[in-house]
Amino acid sequence: MYTPHHKYNQNCPGWPSVALFCSLRKNGFVLSLVWLALIFVFNVHKSSALASPSFLTVFQQPTDTLQPDTLTQTIPVKQKLETKVERSANDSIVQDLKNRMVHLYGNAVVVYGDIKLEAAYIRFNFETNQVYARGVEDSTGKLIGRPKFTDKDQTFESNELNYNFDSKKGIIRNVVTEDGQGFLLGQKVKKMADNTINIRSGAYTTCSDHDHPHFEFRFNKSRVIPGSKIVTGPAWLVIEGMPLPLALPFGMFPNRTTRKSGVRVPTYGESANRGFYFENGGFYWAINDRMDLDIVGDIYTRGSWALKPVFRYVKRYKYSGSFNLNYAINILGVEGNPDYRRSRDFRVRWSHRQDPKARPVGRFSADVNVSSSNFNAFNPSTSNDYLSNEFKSSVAYQTNFNNKVFLTANASHRQNTKTKMVEVSLPELTLNTNTLYPLKRRNAVGSERWYEALTVGYTLSARNSLSLPDSMFFKPDALKQMRNGIQQSIPVSLPLKVLKYFSLSNSISITNRNYFSNLERYWVNDTIIKGTDTIIGYAKTDTVYRFNNVFDFNVSTNLSTKVFGMVAFKKGPVRAIRHVFTPRIGASYTPAFSEPRWGYYGRYIDGNGVEQIYSKYDGALFGSPSRDKSGRINFGFSNNLEMKVRARKDTITGMRKVILIEDLTVSGGYDLARDSLNMSLISVSGRTRLLKNLTVQYNSSWDPYAIDSAGKTINKWEWDVNRRLLRKTNATWSLGASWNLSQKDFEKKTTKAPPQRQPGMATEAELSEIDRNPESFIDWSIPWSLSINYTLRYNNTPHYAGPVPLGQNKVVQTLGFSGDISITPKWKIQAQSGWDFEAKGLSYTSINIYRDLHCWEMRFNWIPLGFRKSWNFTINVKSPVLQDLKLTRKKDFRDF
Repeated sequence: MYTPHHKYNQNCPGWPSVALFCSLRKNGFVLSLVWLALIFVFNVHKSSALASPSFLTVFQQPTDTLQPDTLTQTIPVKQKLETKVERSANDSIVQDLKNRMVHLYGNAVVVYGDIKLEAAYIRFNFETNQVYARGVEDSTGKLIGRPKFTDKDQTFESNELNYNFDSKKGIIRNVVTEDGQGFLLGQKVKKMADNTINIRSGAYTTCSDHDHPHFEFRFNKSRVIPGSKIVTGPAWLVIEGMPLPLALPFGMFPNRTTRKSGVRVPTYGESANRGFYFENGGFYWAINDRMDLDIVGDIYTRGSWALKPVFRYVKRYKYSGSFNLNYAINILGVEGNPDYRRSRDFRVRWSHRQDPKARPVGRFSADVNVSSSNFNAFNPSTSNDYLSNEFKSSVAYQTNFNNKVFLTANASHRQNTKTKMVEVSLPELTLNTNTLYPLKRRNAVGSERWYEALTVGYTLSARNSLSLPDSMFFKPDALKQMRNGIQQSIPVSLPLKVLKYFSLSNSISITNRNYFSNLERYWVNDTIIKGTDTIIGYAKTDTVYRFNNVFDFNVSTNLSTKVFGMVAFKKGPVRAIRHVFTPRIGASYTPAFSEPRWGYYGRYIDGNGVEQIYSKYDGALFGSPSRDKSGRINFGFSNNLEMKVRARKDTITGMRKVILIEDLTVSGGYDLARDSLNMSLISVSGRTRLLKNLTVQYNSSWDPYAIDSAGKTINKWEWDVNRRLLRKTNATWSLGASWNLSQKDFEKKTTKAPPQRQPGMATEAELSEIDRNPESFIDWSIPWSLSINYTLRYNNTPHYAGPVPLGQNKVVQTLGFSGDISITPKWKIQAQSGWDFEAKGLSYTSINIYRDLHCWEMRFNWIPLGFRKSWNFTINVKSPVLQDLKLTRKKDFRDF
């Protein structure tokens, strides 16, 4: 701790009356009388001075309020000051009335309007309205309590400070101030009345280590214009205290809190296949506070180039979004050589988010991702984009009417870069209502009556869709391939309880479809020659454009119940086993809509004189009514098997539930309306979970009918022909395992309070940036993590050339693993890979090394094999203000 050095007496600090007691103790009673007389004379002089009107205008006797460990005073000073001065100190406040000064010791604070000064020692002069502050040394010689001067948004921290409240000018020595996203250091700083700052022998850095910055731009003279810029004379770069031979005739650093338009400096280098290049150079346009435009591009000496504009917009509490357009010409190799490739690619991304509170009734959202098939192959992108071959887009508006009727207008897009098929739906409307109870009483008295459970629903869907290969999508005849239609569905249901334990569900489903075209098919007896083949006669199909109304319905009823069985054990680790058996049986009826009276099916006579029946709405958007009559009886049952075992960790019940069979279902049907092959295939499916992270699924189908020598199903039971109940037609086993491990899984679990947002936690804007670029985010809170995913799919589809099946087995396996480890608090290694069981080698592999260098960072990314084989090394300043201060070395995957 420091010792305050007061003006009056080094050994007996304080007011003269306090010094009396020190005098009595050290010099005896006689000397004390002399001292008491001097006090009397001084008080008489002081009283006359205080009575002087001229003195009263300068200083009035303060009122001291003693608080715990703090002396606080509020003094109205000279009239020319605009407001009062408030002051406080933890140690003591000493009034020098003769010199019209006040001395504050120990965490002293002076507040004058928007100005706040904090220091270990502050001296205030009421005559000149000037304040002086400095730090003091503690017992170890370390300077503590350095002056901290705050004027609105400006903050200065220094060793020594002088400031005048009248002229609003000040001299600050050895100052550190945060300006924008950087720090200004100066040996001598003069603050002007207009808040500009002149600096002598200073430096600018974004490093938070003020005493020993890891890098800085040093200069002899500088002028700081708050909210605008920092202009310096000749400036040179210093790293770790060593000046580098990198100097500029002048320096200009932005310190605006708002965005500012400017040129983006490109990176440069050489590519083996594309020549010398400039990448990511362009112009940033800060349009206003709500929107900006970032236009960057690449150019290569061998003809490749790319343009990548990004438009962003935001309205607080309303919406936010971005529009990203990429267009690139990639030329690899030399024209005329066999390895020459030229690719023209594009990508359009649009993201729009509406604040849920902006308009609770209506909500608009957009997530558009459209690209050419080869875009991710020839243009740098994230690992997820490279490994994905399917892209989806959606633009939707949702609203409701009194929370009873719900409307969704949507435009969607689906694209597969492997099959090169593109499907677009525009527009797509969906209208549905809440479930209605038309027979329910408004003021019900007593129990509910059976007919009051009747429910009615309504759903309307309208869609206009086009599905074509991407090469045909913009052809003139593409619109002729468009399909459209309207479908209305009205489900009517009446659930009943029968004999207390049985549930009977009765339903009628009514569907109405509207199409704007239909097919007309007829036989043509012309001869067509295709290559070496000669075709005599063919069925010709024409499209007739007209309005069509297509109506169908079906009726069904289902009866089900649940049977519970349990076996309890008094001893052993297994205490009980429970079995849930759920049988069900039902019936459904669908008329034959191929009858001429419906008009949904057409007929023609082929070249063999056989009548052919076809649907006029074959391939229609919402399908076609069923052709044949169906009177089907459905049956099936499901099983669930669980057991309870002893659990030491459960201190409440002492039991733990273990699922043995999550579900095992057998189902089938019998169609009374068919003249043969009435029995359907028998389906068997099951699933369970083992060891918490291991999932097993099983699906199979079995045919009760036999087949002939040609492999065609005949109307004879399998039992009658081959003496077995069923014939297997397909079986699939699926096994999936997933493990996500980290250090938290091996630590003792303790009850923690829910996390609260701390000042250092990420903001919403930072979280949004992490979502857009997850690979650039480093999570230091997890020392290590490991994720392993494994899937095994075994498919058995037997082919019969008689009673003995010829098995055709197929096994598909995938293995992927990823993880990261923090070797030290500043080093982290991340890796991602997998195993290709067909190629018998590693799949896509990526290794990332990150080093935190305080105000700098280092990244190394290496993809050792595959089409994306490449490496990239970057060391750069973290602060976005100096984002161009970096060193990059790389070898692109297009250069291998």
